Amino acid sequence: MEITTQTFDDEAERVVRELGIPPCPAVLTRLLKEMRQDDADFKKIGELISSDVGLAAAMLKTVNSPFFGLRTKATSVQQSLSLLGMRNVVQIVTGSLLRMAFAESGDDLEQYWEKSSGIAQIAARIARPLAGLDRDEAYTFALFRDCGIPLMMRKFPKYADFLADEVATASRTFTEVEQALFKLDHARVGHQLAANWGLPEDTAFAILHHHEYEVRDRKEFAQAGTRLIATGLVAEYLYCRHTGSANCYEWDKGGAFAQEMFGINEQTLAGYADEVEVALEK
Repeated sequence: MEITTQTFDDEAERVVRELGIPPCPAVLTRLLKEMRQDDADFKKIGELISSDVGLAAAMLKTVNSPFFGLRTKATSVQQSLSLLGMRNVVQIVTGSLLRMAFAESGDDLEQYWEKSSGIAQIAARIARPLAGLDRDEAYTFALFRDCGIPLMMRKFPKYADFLADEVATASRTFTEVEQALFKLDHARVGHQLAANWGLPEDTAFAILHHHEYEVRDRKEFAQAGTRLIATGLVAEYLYCRHTGSANCYEWDKGGAFAQEMFGINEQTLAGYADEVEVALEK
């Protein structure tokens, strides 16, 4: 049988459905609705988060992590809101809910979550000065960009081995190798999950195409989506530099696309890298 784009889409939808991944959690729906109010109520937002003990605990753990460098550790949700602000806290809550959605998978995803969260934080920090994007939009995209990976790990026992073999995707598109091995790729699965969570259309579309660095030349691809892809790529590159990763294969393949997109060079990237280092070491 010929493998077509529709075949991949149908399979991705089926995987998400079979695994029972829920739509956007009710608490996040209520939080986002409250944030859109002209007079958003900090107390009500704190109460919404605190209503879920597990969520509140996960949020506090993240708030008190070295990334935020708080001199005084937060001991409550309300204190977190005061110290970091509403948008930062809701970003953290979104990430915590995504992570909790996979809590029962039984897979060792600690490294995945650490990298995903780190890239999302960096993307939010550089979004406006680099790409003129809303930091919340950039954060959400970067956080959900690879959310199909945990689902692929659930579905395919050998997927973890594939992830460990970075050389396998060094010279080919990551999703092309996935399709050859599994007849499915994490970008399509992630797109289905993003749709289930009600993410904006540009964000969901960018998730679907985030390994396709020729998208800038495609008329059907929105400018905002292209900028999200490039921002995520720069954030991943800066994360690799910060963690001392020897290789950043995606940057090798798409770095020229990102640099052309934003009109930046190695010197500009070095400046952003210095800013990230300072932020993460506070």
